[in-house]
Amino acid sequence: MKNLKKHKLILASKSPRRQYLLKELGLEFEVHTKEVDESFPANLTAQEIPLYLCQKKAEEFDEELSDNTIVITADTVVWVENQVLNKPENFDDAVRMLKLLSGKKHEVYTGVCLKSKHKTKTFYALTNVYFKVLSQEEIEYYINNFNPYDKAGAYGAQDWIGYIAVEKIEGSYFNVMGMPIRELYEELLKF
Repeated sequence: MKNLKKHKLILASKSPRRQYLLKELGLEFEVHTKEVDESFPANLTAQEIPLYLCQKKAEEFDEELSDNTIVITADTVVWVENQVLNKPENFDDAVRMLKLLSGKKHEVYTGVCLKSKHKTKTFYALTNVYFKVLSQEEIEYYINNFNPYDKAGAYGAQDWIGYIAVEKIEGSYFNVMGMPIRELYEELLKF
């Protein structure tokens, strides 16, 4: 941890969940975000998508990095039935996503990029999540009461739906929240 104290850490994320997890890790950091086009080449699949996007986000900070600054970027996607679920565009899209996840296993990938003036490290974490079969009423209740429009796959495991829908998780729970915090800690220590 002493090694991290000599660096200025910047979290480039608006996500309150990522900010919360970094605070809970005991790290001092600033939040700076930039508007980044989150499109990606159509040939990318699974973990390639968040790795591509987190590096794209980090490159936006190239001109601002000093010798002791580390920028942290992340991107999370849900992968089910060979397709990516990003953030839902509207109510109907959120319903579609949750119906697709209902009663199935899906994969949550979070790509993370650590970038300094002279070094870049990207890595990802994978978590398998198993959902029970969801009723239309449960889906609509969740969307109407928890507004999951800023969440990949239209859900947050830390929300009501996580309590009632998640049957089993294989891997990091925090990864499903948007940041594989143990892996991030280990990579920061090595960085």
